Amino acid sequence: MIRRPALAMTLAIAFLVTGCSSMKLEQFQGTEPAFDLTDYFAGKTWAHGVFEGRGGEIKRQFRVEIDGYWEGEEFVLDEDFVYDDGETDQRTWRITPGDEGEYVGRAGDIVGTATGHEVGQALNWQYTLRLPYGDSTIDVKFDDWMIRRSEHVVINRATVSKFGFRVGEVTLFFVKSDPDEARS
Repeated sequence: MIRRPALAMTLAIAFLVTGCSSMKLEQFQGTEPAFDLTDYFAGKTWAHGVFEGRGGEIKRQFRVEIDGYWEGEEFVLDEDFVYDDGETDQRTWRITPGDEGEYVGRAGDIVGTATGHEVGQALNWQYTLRLPYGDSTIDVKFDDWMIRRSEHVVINRATVSKFGFRVGEVTLFFVKSDPDEARS
């Protein structure tokens, strides 16, 4: 039996760990440039990102090359990941645009469907990602925010949680020109 002070402390800690997102789509109403997922990701896009554990330590760094194109009524995003330890991964998103900035997405490692909504320069995705974990898998929830800063740049921050507890955060920077070419 849990005593009331222990229950109150547990709930307070859960609230602090998971936090309450102060970001709301409404705050992006009328902001520019408009996000427009299929416009921004059409063609080649590159991203650099990190995954931070819940304590803020960087656990992984990676680069993604993305190819976006229409296939019938679906917008396809082919993503090729290269991690700093040499591991590679691939994900193919199949995205169906809906009414008023809404999207439904599917991919092989997404449980069910991802739902997204864009307002102004922001897009918020919600989905469950199935990740390899030892000899099995683990399902984690993503609250994924993308903010379009310019014609060529999108900033992405995703909170990753399990059982309602924040387990980490992913930060990505998308660019429409190859970052390796931009350096030369």
